[in-house]
Amino acid sequence: MKYSWIIVLLILMNFLFCSENPATVPVELPSAIPADYKPPARSYWPTNGWQAVANDIPKNSFDELDKYLFSRTGDEKDRKGIRTDGFIFIHNGKIVYEKYARGFSQETPHLAWSVTKSFVNAFYGVAQKEGIINKNDFAAQYYKPLAVEEKKAIRLSDLLEMSSGLFWDEGYESSPLKSSVIAMLYTSGREDMAGFAAAMPVEHKPGERFYYSSGTSNILMKILQVKLGEQYAKWPWEKIFNPLGMKNVTLEKDKSGNYVGSSYLYATPRDMAKFGFLYLNDGIWENRRILPEGWVRYSTTLAKSYYLTPTNKYLVKENTGAHWWLNQGIPERDQPKPWPAAPRDTFCATGHWGQYICIIPSYDAVIVRVGDDRDGSFSLNRVFKLAGDILGGIN
Repeated sequence: MKYSWIIVLLILMNFLFCSENPATVPVELPSAIPADYKPPARSYWPTNGWQAVANDIPKNSFDELDKYLFSRTGDEKDRKGIRTDGFIFIHNGKIVYEKYARGFSQETPHLAWSVTKSFVNAFYGVAQKEGIINKNDFAAQYYKPLAVEEKKAIRLSDLLEMSSGLFWDEGYESSPLKSSVIAMLYTSGREDMAGFAAAMPVEHKPGERFYYSSGTSNILMKILQVKLGEQYAKWPWEKIFNPLGMKNVTLEKDKSGNYVGSSYLYATPRDMAKFGFLYLNDGIWENRRILPEGWVRYSTTLAKSYYLTPTNKYLVKENTGAHWWLNQGIPERDQPKPWPAAPRDTFCATGHWGQYICIIPSYDAVIVRVGDDRDGSFSLNRVFKLAGDILGGIN
């Protein structure tokens, strides 16, 4: 018994000072986009195709980037090493570097995996602009499976910020037997993915814990399906793909007719770059507002739930906005930026096995990389370092 007070003291100290405890939420949440951000004036828009810069950039400027992206260290059988399928680098609205490998070309659509989630964000931005929904609405008013007592408090913004409180296990190859996402995409949930995700039990109050969940993206798309009715089938094309000139896009549905917003968009890197360019330009395309004013800033603001979630290794690499991933970190909690070599205003759509659309407003740049990485050897931070070196030499 004489040591019991020491044990109690240690427990209290752990509770008060352990890094696992959540930090205080700042009054103003940090955003990649300043409140007064104004995109550069554009002399042209790439709706009908991207322009390339004149050949006044030294050819060797891209040697290190090219070597890093496209030097093969494995073979097709072992699927090891960096396996880049395509890369495009947009600066000041024009292509400064583009290359493809492994049988891909600028005309080949590539599976975007979870990059698709950021398109869900765009669909919701348009829906908010047109008064179809409001991100502060309760999801239950649109989708009956959430209209039960323990789930009625979930708002659309909680789903967008992946803080619904619904249980989810996003494990992939490392834990296929207990993975919620594997079950949703391939086994018991594949016919109605949103219904599968919405049926998950509640673990936390909405808005209080961030946890990456592909299920929430499909719930969001199901809500649009319910709300839009017959318009839903053509809606992504009418509102986003066609206005941007994304001419070769596929977005797959599950058996219930719902677009799989978590994972199943196919597009060429050039078309993905157009989507990134929309966000670089604050939701404006051809001088017409596609996304509502303030939507890009909202989407690239660190979610409140991010601060309320106890520190863990996943928070360091997953600075969450609203279906976009940021480079903010939390200095006061000793959480570094996910990509130290990139400016703090960088934000990205990211996908399994190395898919990226990255926007860097301070560089006036969009970077798209698609690939098939299986061993985790690819470093997006290394790409940012090499891209910054190139821009420092040509600006």
